[in-house]
Amino acid sequence: MGLEHNRGEIATDALIDRIPEILGKNPMFAGTRVPVRVLQEHLEAGDRLDDFLNDFPSVSREHAVEVLESAVAELVGTAH
Repeated sequence: MGLEHNRGEIATDALIDRIPEILGKNPMFAGTRVPVRVLQEHLEAGDRLDDFLNDFPSVSREHAVEVLESAVAELVGTAH
């Protein structure tokens, strides 16, 4: 999908948009108006990723997975 830096890190800015005029700078999947928190809410409710993707077809599976992987990398990276 071409969302990685040369260092092998996921380019968060290519994955997520924060636009003040839209959702008050809340993170959205880049190129959509779907807030990232909606994915989190689906997963917390026990929904499968496929359920989220069916509800929000403007977000690709690859995009959702890369956002999740980026979040995990950020958490793991700061845990050491």
